[in-house]
Amino acid sequence: MRIRDVLHISERRQRQAARGMQAFLAVMLLAGLALRSGGVVVNATIGLLVTFLPGILERDLGIPMDAGLTLWISAAVFLHALGTIAWPVIGKPYVSVWWWDHVTHALSASLVAGVGYSTTRAVDIHSDSVSFPPRFQFVFILLFVLAFGVFWEVIEFMIGLAADRTGTEGVLTQYGLEDSMLDLVFNTVGAVLVATYGSAQLSEVVDALTVRLAESREQ
Repeated sequence: MRIRDVLHISERRQRQAARGMQAFLAVMLLAGLALRSGGVVVNATIGLLVTFLPGILERDLGIPMDAGLTLWISAAVFLHALGTIAWPVIGKPYVSVWWWDHVTHALSASLVAGVGYSTTRAVDIHSDSVSFPPRFQFVFILLFVLAFGVFWEVIEFMIGLAADRTGTEGVLTQYGLEDSMLDLVFNTVGAVLVATYGSAQLSEVVDALTVRLAESREQ
């Protein structure tokens, strides 16, 4: 099942939505610079750079990135950046909207799972000496995402600790052990979705990576 089948919108609309998110991040970056907010600047900058990644992968590496994949990647960084802004009425969505953190973690984890799935599937197809049975691949993706999730929680903790020690604004925030455990749960949700339905959406990416592996072997 592809993203367009879930959203029921055309590829043109998907690309327009991705461009809109990209424009918002650019405005957010300018606003952060004007307000001298380090957290806003860092989150907007990283998010904006990530939105250019699909174009770079397609142009420089020949990896096809359709409108659904571009929207998927853009939405993950857009929602994260949006959640760090203190809005006039609701404040920061990460704090005031109970489900915001869960959605962003599941979406971000699905991107990590997508990288793990595409890479292992391409290696499996390319190499005769390596075989990843479907069950093993499913478990591998879960473990890959969980390992990355734990690493991310450690980064959040260290950044928060450094911000407290220096009295500066934290770029990332950790809200305690219970929050970290919930983050890992929703990371797993994102991983399961990709492990179960990723073959349709990522098939062209897998094919392109397989070709790249074959070309590198011949050189």
